[in-house]
Amino acid sequence: MSSETALTPATAPAVLTRRADFVAANRGKRVARPGFVLLVNPNRGQGKRYGITVTKKIGNAVVRNRMKRRFRVLLREALPDSGLPDHDHVLIGRETGIERDFSALRSELARALEKAAKGDVDPPRRRRPNTRPNHRKPRK
Repeated sequence: MSSETALTPATAPAVLTRRADFVAANRGKRVARPGFVLLVNPNRGQGKRYGITVTKKIGNAVVRNRMKRRFRVLLREALPDSGLPDHDHVLIGRETGIERDFSALRSELARALEKAAKGDVDPPRRRRPNTRPNHRKPRK
């Protein structure tokens, strides 16, 4: 990124920090790529915002933090030009995203943002049935 196109606080996308924002993004558009899943959801005029999540199923803390750093750079590069205005963008890391080349991740993110902008998204995830046993006593 050159000094001419450097992000200033006014142009940089904001970071999602509240759990409620991540949960709301999960109800939005979903675009799955080999290295990540992109969630995009309108945020009622709060500008372009992004969040990153990598579950503990993936590697150890060092691996997860490296993946999050790479995603952060990708989003900061792509969102000012390609991100959807007034939308939250959440990247969910996948196991295959660990070894993927950075340029491959960059092109996947560009394609995912294009698909989300066109509305060409993946079908919503099927909800898992509630498998937790019911420990409540039956009513008489």
